[in-house]
Amino acid sequence: MADQPSLSHDPLDCVLRFIRVLEAGGGGDDIRPFLADSFVLAEAPHLLAPEGSTRTLAAVLDGADQSAEVVADQKFVIRRTTCEGGRVAVEADWSATALVDLRYWDRGETIRARTSSVFEVRNGRIVSQDSYDCYFRDGS
Repeated sequence: MADQPSLSHDPLDCVLRFIRVLEAGGGGDDIRPFLADSFVLAEAPHLLAPEGSTRTLAAVLDGADQSAEVVADQKFVIRRTTCEGGRVAVEADWSATALVDLRYWDRGETIRARTSSVFEVRNGRIVSQDSYDCYFRDGS
C-alpha cells in the first residue's frame, strides 16, 4: 500500500491534494486515504456515461485501479476554486491520453473535458463528489 499522506483538515487542501494524486495516476490504494468510508461519487450524464452514474467507495477504488489501463498522462489545470466550510467547488480542464479505443476517441488520442466538481469534506476526508464533465474533441 502507498504511504499514507498526512491528513489535512483544510477542505481545499484535501481536495487539491486528492486531485494531484489522481493526476499522478494514483490507483485505489493511493486515493483511499483521502476518501471517507461513506464516500459517494455522483456523475451527471456525459459522453462516456450518458445515463450518469452513482458510485460508492468500493466502485471508485476499483475504477481508479482500472484507469491506468484506459488513460495515461492525466492533467488537471485548475481554473477556479471556491471553498465554503467543508464544501469545495473546483473548475478544471482535464486531459488524458487514451490507451484503448473508446466510443469517441481512438487509442493515442487526447481526451479533453471541462469539469466542475463539488466536494464535501468532513474531518479531513472527502465524503462526496458531485461531478459535471463536458467532454469535447479538439476543434469542437
